[in-house]
Amino acid sequence: MAPAFLAAIDPATFAQSQSQSQSQSQSQSQLGLSPQALSFVGHVFAQVADSTVDQTLAHLQQSVGRLASYLGVADVSSADDVVSLLDAGAAKVFVTRTQLDALKAKSIDQDRLVLCLPGNSRDEIINAIAGTQVDIYAHQIEDVALLEAWLNEYGTDRPDVFVSFATPELDSVQRIAKLSAIPIVPAAALTVDGQKEPSSISVAKLVMANATSDRPDGLFTTLVTDERGTALGLVYSSEESVAESLRTGRGVYQSRKRGLWYKGESSGDIQELVSLALDCDNDCLRFVVRQKGRGFCHLATPTCFGQYSGLSKLQKTLQDRKDSAPEGSYTARLFNDSQLLRAKILEEAAELCDATTKEHIAFEAADLFYFALTKCVAAGVSLEDVERNLDAKSIKVKRRQGDAKPAFAAQAAAATNGTNGTSGTKPTEEKFKEAASVPKSKDDSAGIKNGRIAMRRYIAADETSETIASVLQRPSQRSTDKILEICRPIIENVKTNGDRALLEYTHKFEKATSLTSTILKAPFPQELMQLAPETAKAIDVSFENIRKFHAAQKEDKPLTVETMPGVVCSRFARPIERVGLYVPGGTAVLPSTALMLGVPAMVAGCKTLVIATPPRSNGKVTPEVVYAAHKVGASAIVLAGGAQAVAAMAYGTESVPKVDKILGPGNQFVTAAKMFVSNDTNAGVSIDMPAGPSELLVVADKTADPAFVASDLLSQAEHGVDSQVILIAVGLSETQLSAIEDELHKQAVALPRVDIVRGAIEHSITLAVDDIQEAMRLSNEYAPEHLILQVEDAEKVVDLVENAGSVFVGHWTPESVGDYSAGVNHSLPTYGYAKQYSGVNLGSYIKHITSANLTRQGLENVGAAVMELARVEELEAHRRAVSLRLGVA
Repeated sequence: MAPAFLAAIDPATFAQSQSQSQSQSQSQSQLGLSPQALSFVGHVFAQVADSTVDQTLAHLQQSVGRLASYLGVADVSSADDVVSLLDAGAAKVFVTRTQLDALKAKSIDQDRLVLCLPGNSRDEIINAIAGTQVDIYAHQIEDVALLEAWLNEYGTDRPDVFVSFATPELDSVQRIAKLSAIPIVPAAALTVDGQKEPSSISVAKLVMANATSDRPDGLFTTLVTDERGTALGLVYSSEESVAESLRTGRGVYQSRKRGLWYKGESSGDIQELVSLALDCDNDCLRFVVRQKGRGFCHLATPTCFGQYSGLSKLQKTLQDRKDSAPEGSYTARLFNDSQLLRAKILEEAAELCDATTKEHIAFEAADLFYFALTKCVAAGVSLEDVERNLDAKSIKVKRRQGDAKPAFAAQAAAATNGTNGTSGTKPTEEKFKEAASVPKSKDDSAGIKNGRIAMRRYIAADETSETIASVLQRPSQRSTDKILEICRPIIENVKTNGDRALLEYTHKFEKATSLTSTILKAPFPQELMQLAPETAKAIDVSFENIRKFHAAQKEDKPLTVETMPGVVCSRFARPIERVGLYVPGGTAVLPSTALMLGVPAMVAGCKTLVIATPPRSNGKVTPEVVYAAHKVGASAIVLAGGAQAVAAMAYGTESVPKVDKILGPGNQFVTAAKMFVSNDTNAGVSIDMPAGPSELLVVADKTADPAFVASDLLSQAEHGVDSQVILIAVGLSETQLSAIEDELHKQAVALPRVDIVRGAIEHSITLAVDDIQEAMRLSNEYAPEHLILQVEDAEKVVDLVENAGSVFVGHWTPESVGDYSAGVNHSLPTYGYAKQYSGVNLGSYIKHITSANLTRQGLENVGAAVMELARVEELEAHRRAVSLRLGVA
């Protein structure tokens, strides 16, 4: 609705206005009203000339959303300047007829334009407004009575009429205001303190000129809201209370019992006035305020209608947490870790982009709003600031094309095209392939093709080598740098604060708030190892098979070689003294990992075995893991997971012994922490290998059983949504391929972890090839963690294996036996590292020491070569160490 009046100011004083607004000055200045008081009434008028356009634009941009400015621009010659002023945030511009016609051609909203009348006679006014519905402006009126007559004749069903006066006086200004015209009064002639400046025009009287009340006491119903428009409560006002509110810049109302009511004077829950105005019928006031303290209501709630909800509630919670967040809380961590917050915003934005169903989109949008608002609150930006910017954007008249930046456009294209791979369709090449998330609902399409759980299928002969390389890409992991930035403060905290920090993280991440100790020391109590007899027997069988296989890897005796007469070189093995073994908790109980890591350490003869594993929420470790730890002779179990457990073993704490090497799989945070501590010379610790999500590749020909193939693929797909499984089908017909796909769907829907399976299947593929040579070439290029050969003469095909973590040969060798009980180790290189690394074996716990033993004859035999090379390298001390012994110059 139209404002009660406009305060006219000189553009030359904009800089002063901005300065005073920032300092919240209440003093009168050459502006008359203070900038803060101008903001209360909401609108200003400035006669802008060509020479002052730039400073006016700067003022509008600095004041975005704070003053709904109207501008007189009759002295601006360029229509483009008018457009720029509108674009910068001017609510309306006052233009000549010529400018109005030019702006119509630019499709400018006519509601944003005010036509300046060429004169003030009745005929001049009527001729000027003929055929137009824009607002009009009468300049420097001298005969107020004549204008009154015209306004009465014109009636109220008309565009807004703005009026300035040759001699502004309270009586004439009020008369015009009462006819629903909008007076324009110099700011220097206005006051918010009528007692101090009785000769000035009272802003309160102008605001209340058209106010009506149907109450016997003459008070005005007043709705109090916050800046977001949320109703805080209902009160009453009088002209006196409005004047006092404008004078003090606070919420001041009229109590029906006690007179003027300065809100919060006794409770401290004061209100800063933002703006006030009448409603469309002029019978209700709206006060917009910033509520301080506990809230508006006498019951100490934010509103008289209860608590805030939605984004307003979230904002208040975040603001409270910023001021006094519980130590170690997730929100406090977000405020203190800008890299973590950035990573979460990017992550949630990507998940929102990928969401498809109504419920999923709402879920992901809520997550994104939470992290985005956290960033705002951390920087002192409020929802009100954001909404003011949204309002400012909504009145922009200059339109950009709005295309995405090239880097983001490319990512969007890759994400869109990368999900449509079907036989005969070439996907867009992409640098990264994101892991799918756990499907949020049955309507989520992850892992679903034509209504069934299915992998995408490609015929290798029909695709380019670039396409094959693209579809064999593993799901991308989050940036190592970003993960490290999240891990770094955790590692430093544990390094510095030891057990206290470790316990805090366990309480936070594992929800094991009852836990009072970070470690469980051997011998472990029997009550923690209560197992079903069949479970204990399975662990015992697996333990013995793993022990036999790794014991067979022992070196019988040192290696000794006489390289020259009298020169004997040898190499002998020694166990690493102290090892830390990480056993994940996560979504599964993994006693098998405790065996795979602990048995080789026991066989190698390591003196100290420390197992770290996340406890359950009750503070206890699963009995299967405790029993396995007992079997391998572990000295302690660290009750922690993640980067904090790695840090505790790397540096040691009051109760956790420092180790020399850390082994074991884990999520990206565990892997990043292992790499970090291995590169820290202060830790003096090594690791087994980098690790990524679990993966499996099956090579199958016509001899393979479709049910066997499907079960092997699913056995790894159920590990996690970032797992990947590959089927390379050798010479299979459409019927044979369909049989495997039918089995995959049938078995998958029956699994308790079907949603996780679907997430993994989303980025898993079938490659159809013509022969075994092509199959093994692709397998070696992929370098899988697990390779299953369900082919004819599988033993012979092993000769073609160049890169793999572990190979499972023949139709009767499921990968599961390697995970548990056959004897081979299941801690294997993933993510293509099988090209460079071995899986965990006895050698992972052994270091080799070499020795040289020379007689005098031996030194004489080799000495000349040593001295010559030392001379070439200009290392004289090296040369003399030989020459002195041999007595030569």
